[in-house]
Order: sequence, then C-alpha cells, then structure tokens
Amino acid sequence: MSGTPVPRPRVAVSRAGLPGAAVRRLASRYDVVSWEGTAPPTSAELGALVRGCSGLLVLGSDRVDTALLDAAGPGLRVVALASMGYDGVDVGAAAARGVVVTHTPDVLADTTADVAMALILMARRRLGASVDALRRGEWGAFRMDAFLGLDVQGATLGLIGYGQIAKAVARRAAGFRMRVQHHHPRRQEDDELSRWVTFEELLRTSDVVSVHTPLTPETVGLIGAPELALMKPTATLVNTGRGGIVDEQALLTALRDGKLHSAGLDVMVDEPRTDPADPLFAEPRLVVLPHVGSATQATRAAMVELAARNIEAVLEGEAAPTPLPGTGGRPVVAAAREGA
Repeated sequence: MSGTPVPRPRVAVSRAGLPGAAVRRLASRYDVVSWEGTAPPTSAELGALVRGCSGLLVLGSDRVDTALLDAAGPGLRVVALASMGYDGVDVGAAAARGVVVTHTPDVLADTTADVAMALILMARRRLGASVDALRRGEWGAFRMDAFLGLDVQGATLGLIGYGQIAKAVARRAAGFRMRVQHHHPRRQEDDELSRWVTFEELLRTSDVVSVHTPLTPETVGLIGAPELALMKPTATLVNTGRGGIVDEQALLTALRDGKLHSAGLDVMVDEPRTDPADPLFAEPRLVVLPHVGSATQATRAAMVELAARNIEAVLEGEAAPTPLPGTGGRPVVAAAREGA
C-alpha cells in the first residue's frame, strides 16, 4: 500500500517571462506560481502570491519587508534576489524568521562596468546632448565650438566603493590611460589597478567620479551639495550604484550653476521615473538611463539562474551559494525559531 504523496514545495516568482531556462527548471522540481500581470505586483499582490510558499524569487526592485515575510508564513525558507543590490530587503526581519536571503554577485560586474564607462564617455564628451540636437533637426553648419566635451583619455578617475564593479571599471579605464584612485572606508590599500585615497581627496582631485557603493543608511545622500562643491567644475559624476546615494536636486543645481561639467545616471530615486517633464530628463549636461546596467541577455539570464540555484540549494537542505554578506546560508528550522 503506497503512502500519501508528499506535496512538492511551492516557489513564487515575482515576474513573468524572466530570461533563461531557470524558472522552467524550478517548475520541473517544485510547484511554481508566477505573477502574470504586465505591471509589477503591488506589495499586497506579492504577499498573496507568496502565501504558503517555501521559496521566493524576486527582483531588486521588490520590497522584502516584515509585511511580506509575515504574509508568506512560517514555511518560507529562502528569498532569492535576481539582483546584486539588496537595499529593498529587511535583512534583520528575514534573519529573525530564519529565512535565507541571497543575491547575485559575480555575474553582472563586467556588464555594469561597460555601462559605467559608456556613461563616462557620453556625459564627458556631451554625446547625449549632441544626439538630442540631431533629433531636433539642429545639425547646422560645422562649428568648432559645437558640443565641446572634455577628454576621457588621461583623466583621473575616482571610484567611490571598490568592489567587483568598480574594479571592472578600473580595468576598462586602463585602456583610456586614466589615472585611477578609489575610496573604500574599510579597505585602505592600493592594488595594481588603483590607489586608495581619502574621500575628500578623491572628490577634489578626480576628473571623473564614479559611484559604486551599495545603498545603506550610511550612504544615503553620500553625494550632496557639500560634496559636489568639493569637485572640480570640470568634473563628471557618474552613478551606477543606487539612486539614493546622490542628492538629485543638488546635482541639478550644480550642473545648472556651472559648478559641475556633466553627469550620468543609470539609477535614480523612486524608480521607475515615467514623467516626460522630469527635470532630470531635461538637463542637457546630464545623461540618464533607465537602470540598464546589467541589461544584456546573457547577464540577466545568469542572474535568474543564480537566484534559482540558491532556491534549489536551500530547499534541498544545502547551503546557499551566494547568501547576503553577514547572513547564514541555511534556514533556521521552525523548532529552532520557537526555541525548542
């Protein structure tokens, strides 16, 4: 006489149509429920989707907070972000519930570094403004003073943060013969790519400042009016980290007042930004992209693949390959949570 079949764990996926084959593989092993809406799910909709699930695959823009964790219930064992950044996660709340939270380092550094270099070139050479003028039909007779930018070759590049993406940018900068320096508050050493400098020295001496630090309580508003005032009026600021690190109004003021030459943003506060009249979009010395740093087919598929592997590992009783820094790679069983 056969026993009652053991139900398969349920896994929720917060978007439909994710690239690659990883979600299909999850569906072959678990009961997968995916959000099917064309717009991202609201917090309430995501909470309803994850109810009773053992695993959850989300994007970096999804909020993983106390309300969502409570909506999932005590059976939730792993939340896997298809993202390197994790500022939308309440790590403490997840840890208190014994839930493993993972992210996707190692797979998107080079792709994002490509976009950082593209923004440096576009902003510093004023390529965005020249394209905008072309589309307005303003390509007139040749003028020696039209769309004059500043050289990237031989310029000094300052990297705020010095993790995987920043080092990948430093490798690319070598091809432009840029002098590279960086600031990391906890790792004060030079390497073959870059030399360590203080935060103030980096701002004062860099021709290009590129932001690569995560968004934490310590880095919110890290680049505001006082910091922009330290930079050269011929400098370029690029941010491919997170939007809240740069004070957007202070940046616009510095650009409009001629206190900063140019800037490039792939990340903004309150994404997505959909108002065509947004002041960020109208500033001619500012190049804005819609958070596309990791947007290649191969990289986005690799992010989903790593997120899926994290879910599979935890649900099969193994350690997650890439848990968030400082967190455990295995879930805490219910009995341990209750102190039994």
